[in-house]
Amino acid sequence: MGALCRIAAATFLAISVGFTPSYSQIPIAGPATSWTLAPLLKTVTPSVVSIAVRRPLTQNERSLLDDPLLQEPNGAPTSPDQYNSYAAGSGVIIDGGQGFIVTGGHVVDRASEIVVILADGRSLAAKMVGVDRETDIAVVKVLAGSLTAIRMGDSERTQVGDFVLAIGNPFNIGQTVTSGIVSTLRRRSFGSDRFEDLVQTDAAINLGSSGGALVNLEGEMIGMNVAILNSGDSSSASVGIGFAVPINTVRTIAHQLITYGSARHGQLGLAVASVRSDNLQTSGYTDAAGVVIVRIESGSWAALAGLRVGDLITTFNFLPIRDPVDLQVKTALTRVGDMVELTIVRQGKPLSVRAKLTEPSEQKPS
Repeated sequence: MGALCRIAAATFLAISVGFTPSYSQIPIAGPATSWTLAPLLKTVTPSVVSIAVRRPLTQNERSLLDDPLLQEPNGAPTSPDQYNSYAAGSGVIIDGGQGFIVTGGHVVDRASEIVVILADGRSLAAKMVGVDRETDIAVVKVLAGSLTAIRMGDSERTQVGDFVLAIGNPFNIGQTVTSGIVSTLRRRSFGSDRFEDLVQTDAAINLGSSGGALVNLEGEMIGMNVAILNSGDSSSASVGIGFAVPINTVRTIAHQLITYGSARHGQLGLAVASVRSDNLQTSGYTDAAGVVIVRIESGSWAALAGLRVGDLITTFNFLPIRDPVDLQVKTALTRVGDMVELTIVRQGKPLSVRAKLTEPSEQKPS
């Protein structure tokens, strides 16, 4: 599924009985009064590509294809190419010198052939670098230099109400630009994915836009379009509710995929709750920012680091913690084996604690 500013100037004329405006009194639109995003788009659109994918059918899909009850009478015999499916999506060049392109994980997952179509019409074969299904982010590489890489912004600075542009390849019709605003931030609860922390926008996003860029009016990519909320019918058309993975998440996962070929998501080995949780019997934290530790796994690195139940975690690697999901996302986007620094409050006193991130199966050293 594809994920995912209009500026107008109005002139008002005062009209009264017996008043006839002359042509000289009516403003004539010209270069000084027109509004356009064309100069911005000239710098951004070369970084956004279309992606065509061929992938083999799964065994279940092949079984359905070979089912004689589902075949047309006197139909043509099955050919090897019938065991492939084809899809189209979008991508964004993040390293023009080395040819790295980021896209949606579901766009290229299980692909046997990937073709990238640049904004200038060139088609290039691409190879998979890595895909992370948990964040739905993938990186592919083309053998071409001097490509135009997009400028990446800082999604921590993105605000509700910011004007944004969505650029992609909807319905495989070619590069398309739509406009809107950031509708809300940190959108969650649309699935079981523990990494949900999405930017919501009303810029029109449709099938095929997955992997495209969500950019601000400074020409910076602030998110990667990945999903829409459709109307519930079979059209899957945009209803003005689209979602993008924040660029800080894209940058982090893309770096891991390029460096290691995979993304390994760390954990601290503890459970936390909001300070305003109804079932949290903790006094003194009701107006505090952060999350309270309610459980520490035995033998975890959190226990080794000296963290205790009742500690208030206020920052993770010097970034503020807003709620339990915020800590979960920040932890999961940090690679296994990294040391992180936490600021906690214990009995009213701030403390700094360093802990190592592990995978769920890992235990602290003996």
